[in-house]
Amino acid sequence: MPSVITVTADDLALPLEDQVVRTAAALDAHGHLVALAADDPAEPARRRMHTVRSALEADRIAIVPLSLPPLARTLLGEQLRQLSGTDLGPGVLAGAARLLAHYLHSGALLGSVAKLDRVPVGLRTHVKSLVPGRHFAVLAHPEPYLGPAEADQVPPGPGYQTQLAVAGTALDPAWITGPLAAAWRTAHLREVPLPADSARWWGTSRLVEFTAYIADVGMLYQLVTSVRRDTCTWCGLEVIGDQCLFCATRLTTRSAPAKHAAAPSQRAVETPRRPQLEPHKR
Repeated sequence: MPSVITVTADDLALPLEDQVVRTAAALDAHGHLVALAADDPAEPARRRMHTVRSALEADRIAIVPLSLPPLARTLLGEQLRQLSGTDLGPGVLAGAARLLAHYLHSGALLGSVAKLDRVPVGLRTHVKSLVPGRHFAVLAHPEPYLGPAEADQVPPGPGYQTQLAVAGTALDPAWITGPLAAAWRTAHLREVPLPADSARWWGTSRLVEFTAYIADVGMLYQLVTSVRRDTCTWCGLEVIGDQCLFCATRLTTRSAPAKHAAAPSQRAVETPRRPQLEPHKR
């Protein structure tokens, strides 16, 4: 059973040697490791994970960069840990991180947008953020949105059943738990701890972060299994998408025989009854 972790600034608190030892132990226990990291190559926590991977010379660690806010990344890791208890292999699980990211709606209620660089902020909005008591509704994923946090003004939400996770106590979350939850037809509200990286990601500590996500593992499994699977031509893992996230092989370019490829009778067969979902972004 592969393990899934979310790479955060907390990892930097560990000495490198300790993190290498812990990661090696996780590989021994689980076989493969999927690490969800920030999409910025210069992010210290992501660079640390690459250092650990190089130190272990481990092609069983997939580092998946994502442009998600911290809370959404945390919840995606939770979803993948649920799926790791099913029959999905590590290659499919790593690819599922990119696929399922499209079904997350993530934003924050901010007390200031003066240092926000994740969505476009106009000059007038910057000036308004200097007025005390102003709250701003920001959606960073899947589409950017910025507006005042008012009862009659909410960003577009998911068109399917979700739960809404809310993190942070620096502001009154009434706009999130009231107008936003009602407009998004949220099935359940869940309070969770604010991720350590949230204040830096959003540019302020005066925030309440929120993410709408699919909580039903059966629905998540159906989404993942509806996508065509292939066998990586290099390492032999079953994967979804056009790249193996463990060995970085693009399935359309490298043609070397698989080292651990399954026999023809064991290869994944595309299910003709399920439509191919829209390819996820790299």
